[in-house]
Amino acid sequence: MKLFLKMALVAAISCLAFQSNAQADTSNNDLDKLLQKDAPKKKDYTTATFKSTHLINGQTVESLGAGVLDFRISHRFGDVSGGFHTFFGLDDANTRIGFDYGITDWLMVGVGRTTFDKEYDGFVKVKLLRQTTDDRMPITVSYLGSMSISDRDKPVLDSGQTYYFSNRCYYTNQLFIARKFNRWLSLQLMPTLIHYNLVQYKSDPNDVFACGIGGRIKVSNRIAVTGEYYYVANPLAGSNNALSLGIDIETGGHVFQLMFTNSRYITERSFIGQTQGTWGDGNIHFGFNISRVFTVVKPKGTEELRSKAW
Repeated sequence: MKLFLKMALVAAISCLAFQSNAQADTSNNDLDKLLQKDAPKKKDYTTATFKSTHLINGQTVESLGAGVLDFRISHRFGDVSGGFHTFFGLDDANTRIGFDYGITDWLMVGVGRTTFDKEYDGFVKVKLLRQTTDDRMPITVSYLGSMSISDRDKPVLDSGQTYYFSNRCYYTNQLFIARKFNRWLSLQLMPTLIHYNLVQYKSDPNDVFACGIGGRIKVSNRIAVTGEYYYVANPLAGSNNALSLGIDIETGGHVFQLMFTNSRYITERSFIGQTQGTWGDGNIHFGFNISRVFTVVKPKGTEELRSKAW
């Protein structure tokens, strides 16, 4: 009888312990669910709004990844209306060689040298907002600040005038506001302010205001059709609005951009504010951009993930 009572007591204690553990597990599960419910959802950002950091002549909202170097060569040839005499403009070329680098995923810098006006330029691009897939943030916004310096020969000035180094400097500020509507269509607005320290005529403004619109239509996984137009509100004397049409071709680490444009210039201050040709008069220039991307600094954790994969 005593043995039976002892066994019953042990069984009762075991049942109570099992019930207590079950309730604790249930309580923990409920708590986890509440915490997951209250925790903010991880943002899923839209990617590849554009395939390159440059649309045609101008740039896009895209930035290079951290530690990525982009070596760029840009050519704008002469007027195709020259015919066989100038080999449709190929005898004459304006060239820019540049290096862009991603410091972080939202901060990018670049430098370049252009044959037109023997110009050196540098820029900083900052990504301010990023579009999300749930449309809580419907757009991507980036800011570009650039400066260029002309190294051309000192111009002949009227007697008594002094040509300062600051007369060689130009400044550009741009906002890029873009939205990727679906996998094949992206559009972008580009409000722009350009400052010229020195202008050719007294009637010319030192501050030029412009607004561009551009877009990309994806034809296949590697080919896209692009377009870009800049309207200048207060143009310099003799300048016209820049209109460009192009094709992007991606081949691995290379992106080839082929275009036709009424501007033979490449830097922002020149192709936006100083374009002289018009499509209506046949002043069309063929050009291309070649981009080659290199990973200079690998992101942290890459080697660890690779070792785990092996």
